[in-house]
Amino acid sequence: MIDIRFYWSLLLRRLPVMLALVIVCSAFGAVSAIRAPSTYTTSARLLVQDPQILQEDGGQTGGAQSLDIIEQQLMTRANLIDIANKLNVFPADLELSVDEKVQRMRSSASINRSGGRDQATMMTVSFTSPDPRVAAAVVNEFTTLVLSTNTRNRVGRAEERLSFYQQEAERLSADLDQQNARILDFKRQNANALPENLTYNQNRQSLLQERISRLESEIASLNTQREDMLRLFEETGSIRQSAQPATPAEQQLAQLRAELNSVLGIYTEDSPRVRALRNRITAAEGVVQAQVGSNPEEATGNSLLDVNLSQIDTRTTALQAELDQANRELELIQAAVAATATNSIALGALERDQANIQARYNAAVADLSQARTVERIEASSRGQQITVLEAATVPNRPSGPNRQKIAAMGIGLGLGLAGGFFAVMEILNNAIRRPGELRSRFQITPLAVIPYIDTRHERRHRRMVALSLIAAVLVLIPLGLWGLHTQYMPLDVLAQKVVSRLGFG
Repeated sequence: MIDIRFYWSLLLRRLPVMLALVIVCSAFGAVSAIRAPSTYTTSARLLVQDPQILQEDGGQTGGAQSLDIIEQQLMTRANLIDIANKLNVFPADLELSVDEKVQRMRSSASINRSGGRDQATMMTVSFTSPDPRVAAAVVNEFTTLVLSTNTRNRVGRAEERLSFYQQEAERLSADLDQQNARILDFKRQNANALPENLTYNQNRQSLLQERISRLESEIASLNTQREDMLRLFEETGSIRQSAQPATPAEQQLAQLRAELNSVLGIYTEDSPRVRALRNRITAAEGVVQAQVGSNPEEATGNSLLDVNLSQIDTRTTALQAELDQANRELELIQAAVAATATNSIALGALERDQANIQARYNAAVADLSQARTVERIEASSRGQQITVLEAATVPNRPSGPNRQKIAAMGIGLGLGLAGGFFAVMEILNNAIRRPGELRSRFQITPLAVIPYIDTRHERRHRRMVALSLIAAVLVLIPLGLWGLHTQYMPLDVLAQKVVSRLGFG
């Protein structure tokens, strides 16, 4: 719970210093408001008129866009410096750099635009200066520059547009001729690889791929047969003559080995299916070996093995030669197909470029005709124009500053500093002043608290000190400020220097 009596006593104890802060800041704000120089503002109103001859192409720059361009050109560094030097906007005794002059001119000038759908486009040019005649002269100079810049921009844009489309039409005509020559030359160089041959080459490619697949399958079968023959000879010491039919056991063994070869391309050696096939092959080999052992008349020597292997190798060589020839032909066909596709893309790109150039050339010719019309309209001053509705006059009453606001800001600053002083002093004070603070800090509960008892002399002394401080606040501080303002430097100039030195302005 907040101890209101305790904080009220603290407020009364620190009241002199807080009053001093409020009075000093209030006096400072009042003096600044009184001595702040008067400023005068005047303005001119401009109207963007619609063109007398409407243009179908919409080439005329919109009113808002024209004013935006003119504003950017008007507020350039060179224009502002020329106007400031020409009209002596800043007194000669006020030493300002070029950058400071430009900054002050931009902060003093104001350009506002208004307009919208079904509304006239307006521009208001204003300027603020301590001298009313200077403010009116600057606004009139701005108005003159706006009118001359608008005329120069309109005519210049029309002439530049006409020159651009003339060059563009000539350039596109030359590009169109060059593109036609490229298409003819490309067709002449690639007469045998044009898109009309693509269907035949694709059909031939499919046939060759089927043929190659069949040849590879036959070669793989012969290789498997050769390996089986060698394995059988190594295990049994003989092979069956090719003229004799294979027994059911040998046929089963061959099927199991072919299945094993196909399965090994998918599964690993540790796969259960591979192990099962190997076990079946081992059992089948045992059956075949037993049959061969029971019929020794079927066993043959190395000569029969060599004859069979030679036949298999001869057949394999012939198939391999046929496969190589088919691969070479397939490569040629694939190259032809690839070249045909590339040529089709290249030819399509050339034709698309030709169509694009033709379309741009037609558009450039149409724009050239419109640019000639626009140039004649602007040259005869029948296009969009900016006129002066109300010229700037010399103001007879100041427009600023807001002296009540400045004084109120001084009072607000004093109250804020006083409150901040009270809060800071309370935060920085770590002394124990109440029983509650004793309990919260040391976790003890005092039986009784004896307050400090002032004597009569101490109370009289404290009262005299308080009265002295109040008298100093009410008398000495205002007198000191008045002496500083009259004898050393005006308070507004001093405040401006302090703020500039601190980096706030």
